[in-house]
Amino acid sequence: MKHIIFILAACCLMMAGCKPKSEPVQAQEPQEGAAVYLTREISPEALVRIYKALGVEAKGRVAVKISTGEGSNPNYLKPELIRLLVEAVNGTIVECNTAYGNAPEDKQDERNTSANHWKVIERHGFTPLFKVDIMDEEGEMRIPVTDTTHLKYDIVGSHMANYDFMIALNHFKGHPMGGYGGALKNLSIGCASSNGKAYIHSAGKMEVLDMAKLWTPEYIGDQDGFLESMAAAAQAVTDYFQKKDGIIYISVMNNMSIDCDCVDHPEPVKLKDYGILASTDPVALDQACVDIINQQKVTAENDPTDLIGRINNQHGVHTIEWAEKIGLGSRKYHMVDIDRK
Repeated sequence: MKHIIFILAACCLMMAGCKPKSEPVQAQEPQEGAAVYLTREISPEALVRIYKALGVEAKGRVAVKISTGEGSNPNYLKPELIRLLVEAVNGTIVECNTAYGNAPEDKQDERNTSANHWKVIERHGFTPLFKVDIMDEEGEMRIPVTDTTHLKYDIVGSHMANYDFMIALNHFKGHPMGGYGGALKNLSIGCASSNGKAYIHSAGKMEVLDMAKLWTPEYIGDQDGFLESMAAAAQAVTDYFQKKDGIIYISVMNNMSIDCDCVDHPEPVKLKDYGILASTDPVALDQACVDIINQQKVTAENDPTDLIGRINNQHGVHTIEWAEKIGLGSRKYHMVDIDRK
């Protein structure tokens, strides 16, 4: 009797696992947009984990593009935080000189010449731990732009030619002119030589830096043109590395002042640290970071009001809009929480 029951049970299980051939298999609903990976942990180990989650190997000669921070700015990504990632990819920290000088009392903190820039890089603790390269220290080169609305080309540091792969390691925060600083700014203004920065800021009007004229209304009067030029330059750098071994984008949302790391004395940080995001799409990544800021609730310890105001006042989201329009990426994304895996 037990034997018969066992046979009947086995048959039931087999029948339950079988379906008629005519019954369609239910397709899994595809997720919309680019994958943006998220961890709420901000640590050296988390940076390595989110890099690995992207599934893209940094190979060849790897440039890790960061902002080493203006001299007295405390908010830049610290060497201790990024060290494990840079070591994991055998990367070189890359930077470019700025297109401005500081007030007389802050001259020791400026980065508009390589000599001064090296002093700041050393003081901020990068040189003892990493290979560091100021890409425009020995000149500049022009790379093609797909979008020629404002720019005829992008002017970047000549040392960019020495690298096969780039990790755009971005510190997400505000920016006095761009509204916010993220992946698109790090690729465009960040990789541009001093002349290239002037070219982008002036929306193509100034190809050779002239400090006496650059910040005048004649050259800096077209805000949307500047933002669109940033998107075009970001696309140029992305295209450059996609034709080589590749490029990925990681953004750290910590120490988020309304001011950029390029500001010597930034406004106080009013937002709590949020986490690290990463994607193979810089447009989706910047959109996700902006969305996170817009979704923050005002509390005594966490107030996004000023940063949201800065982004809106400078029309900062237009950089993302234009980047999508010219085909750099998509504003649509889905979030992948690697903490839940």
